[in-house]
Amino acid sequence: MSNVPYKKIPLEEVIILSQQNDYKALEELLKREQKNVFATFAYLCHNCENVLDLTQEALLRIAKNIQSLKNPRLFKSWQNQIVTHLYFDELRKKQRKPETVSLDEEVEDIKQIKFQIPDTKCKPNEKCLTSELETIIKSAIHSLPDKFRIAIVLREFQGLSYEEIATATNSTIGTVKSRIARAREKLQEDLKVYI
Repeated sequence: MSNVPYKKIPLEEVIILSQQNDYKALEELLKREQKNVFATFAYLCHNCENVLDLTQEALLRIAKNIQSLKNPRLFKSWQNQIVTHLYFDELRKKQRKPETVSLDEEVEDIKQIKFQIPDTKCKPNEKCLTSELETIIKSAIHSLPDKFRIAIVLREFQGLSYEEIATATNSTIGTVKSRIARAREKLQEDLKVYI
């Protein structure tokens, strides 16, 4: 399969080829998924450095364990389990280790850090408003309790079903629905001034 146009192959076929040790297919799979993984961590985490590290670790785990995936149709759910497990591991590490601050560097308010995705189609004033609103929304999402934040990000940004979220977070469907409803209420309350 030396001249296979991997970019045109459907995701499920790329996954199957990856499981058959086709390294070009695996490379294509990771390229396709890296933005989704990064975006998920960007909404879950407060620290930019951790987002990059966690994204890299998630992609590495996907590459190492792709052959353990029994049903390629369940790839997104499987991938999001990896992401949520890494996020929970990161939370546990933070609870054990106090944060340190360098006295040599300027300290920035973490909430002011922006994750910008260039948009070449917007006019400058539209881009400014979009970027500002994106920062406000991310700040509101970051202010949610962890369990609510994970549920709403997996539902609204990753498009997972309630069942898939329940599996990824090791909780019941009722709990997932409740967390999403509470997260939406809190976000509506926090963002009502802007909407």
